[in-house]
Amino acid sequence: MDKRKVISAYRQGIITIQECAQILGIDSMQILSLLNDSQLADSSRIIQKRPMHG
Repeated sequence: MDKRKVISAYRQGIITIQECAQILGIDSMQILSLLNDSQLADSSRIIQKRPMHG
């Protein structure tokens, strides 16, 4: 299963953080760092999509 879909399901409240970690096959503590990393990646995508005016 695509890890982005699993993380999205967690963020939507469909699954718990423990279920998310279990599906991804990682420790519950590791999932927190993965979520933080993916939030940073999401933020950088938003910044990159902004049009440049100049």
